[in-house]
Amino acid sequence: MATKARVMYDFAAEPGNNELTVNEGEIITITNPDVGGGWLEGRNIKGERGLVPTDYVEILPSDGKDQFSCGNSVADQAFLDSLSASTAQASSSAASNNHQVGSGSDPWSAWSASKSGNWESSEGWGAQPEGTGAQRNTNTPNNWDTAFGHPQAYQGPATGDDDDWDEDWDGPKSSSYFKDSESADAGGSQRGNSRASSSSMKIPLNKFPGFAKPGTEQYLLAKQLAKPKEKIPIIVGDYGPMWVYPTSTFDCVVADPRKGSKMYGLKSYIEYQLTPTNTNRSVNHRYKHFDWLYERLLVKFGSAIPIPSLPDKQVTGRFEEEFIKMRMERLQAWMTRMCRHPVISESEVFQQFLNFRDEKEWKTGKRKAEKDELAGVMIFSTMEPEAPDLDLVEIEQKCEAVGKFTKAMDDGVKELLTVGQEHWKRCTGPLPKEYQKIGKALQSLATVFSSSGYQGETDLNDAITEAGKTYEEIASLVAEQPKKDLHFLMECNHEYKGFLGCFPDIIGTHKGAIEKVKESDKLVATSKITPQDKQNMVKRVSTMSYALQAEMNHFHSNRIYDYNSVIRLYLEQQVQFYETIAEKLRQALSRFPVM
Repeated sequence: MATKARVMYDFAAEPGNNELTVNEGEIITITNPDVGGGWLEGRNIKGERGLVPTDYVEILPSDGKDQFSCGNSVADQAFLDSLSASTAQASSSAASNNHQVGSGSDPWSAWSASKSGNWESSEGWGAQPEGTGAQRNTNTPNNWDTAFGHPQAYQGPATGDDDDWDEDWDGPKSSSYFKDSESADAGGSQRGNSRASSSSMKIPLNKFPGFAKPGTEQYLLAKQLAKPKEKIPIIVGDYGPMWVYPTSTFDCVVADPRKGSKMYGLKSYIEYQLTPTNTNRSVNHRYKHFDWLYERLLVKFGSAIPIPSLPDKQVTGRFEEEFIKMRMERLQAWMTRMCRHPVISESEVFQQFLNFRDEKEWKTGKRKAEKDELAGVMIFSTMEPEAPDLDLVEIEQKCEAVGKFTKAMDDGVKELLTVGQEHWKRCTGPLPKEYQKIGKALQSLATVFSSSGYQGETDLNDAITEAGKTYEEIASLVAEQPKKDLHFLMECNHEYKGFLGCFPDIIGTHKGAIEKVKESDKLVATSKITPQDKQNMVKRVSTMSYALQAEMNHFHSNRIYDYNSVIRLYLEQQVQFYETIAEKLRQALSRFPVM
């Protein structure tokens, strides 16, 4: 008997892309359940066949009756299957790692279950972090992130996965590290595919060596830290600890989006050309490649450096010009941020992403990056502060200061985003209409005056008519202005919102380490660890503090430059805008006869 499925969400097919338009509640027959890339082939009751996203349908029982059962969609079943395997792997991984730390068991297992140093529970800010994971909060009214940066941008639902891994790209199919979690559009009629709410919650950490053992114990209690080839020095400059910046900097130009196809033309995708300014040699990458890079950077550096999310994935509308333009703009901004970071830009995985020479070199580098053991908290083992160790009180004060500032800035950025969105809506909606009403009313009045037949008022009537047209021109200027100034201010805030959303997890890691050091006296007293182990812990948490301070100095220097530039641009454009309006009003005024 043919497999039936109920459509859970409306899906509009892309013209010429072998997709099938389906509506919520519709029953379709599955003709090929595993086309690949998160798609299946189905047939509707009209006999029309085409591709449908797997997570848009729910498999019906063999009798074909729709029982609205939970967890039986194609995507959900695949997730449950992979979860069973990963759970078993996580158990064995955790068991093996428990014998690698300390004297054969976790010294905190007896009493530290309730003392995790959890930033979320102690501060409240990290309860629903944004940026590293979800850059959406659908519970917030008028959420900025329901679109792609501003209300003028493409408004299609950010659903599904437009660039799932395909088998022909690089050997075994890579796992999907993110699951659908919340609705993306304001109406709630489409299913959202938001990014992970938190790197520590959504990514199956057992897949990555650096995250195999939870918490900071893996780094703090390692008997002997390996001498890594890669070293990240931290020096003390005029403003405190700082990363060492390379002698020459570079940017990466993202341009020339082109439509390609795979699966014998059944599926299409957009490929971008990346050209580093230091080599001027271009490479091509699809969105899924950017997504792979994001995941690798998050896994490797996420405990120390904020890695903001990429622009969201999309199924419908992803080939529309406005959406492609917005995505490319945001990918450009994301790459520029990464190029400006002295640690990220010089990392092997980032350099390999930009400079591979052929498919073989790309695959080799990709596999090497995925096996990198210096990830998660172990990234701190590569850091070498050229400064004396800090005491625990100063370390805790530095951490608290970072938490307080980033929380306050996060609130300020969100407030400006909310106010800016409201202003954008007024400029593109009610405000132009008000100017149009004034313009039409003036022109109507001139028409009435002209009907009097009185010859002596021709100049006045013409002047009133022109004044009405001027107000209609002003209406157009008002509607177009946000694209010229507010857009850039909002995009800057949107980027920093992503950065700031990463800090709760980073600060949580530091607070957890501080708590472990505080508990170390008990462990020494009960012979769980040696006094030398405690000294190593203090030294290593000091290294973590220097890394946090170095990152904050980088953050502040970028913040000052960025906001100075973007607010100057906003004010300059606003001055020009009002000067243009004033000149138009002067011209309209000059047409009126002097009595």
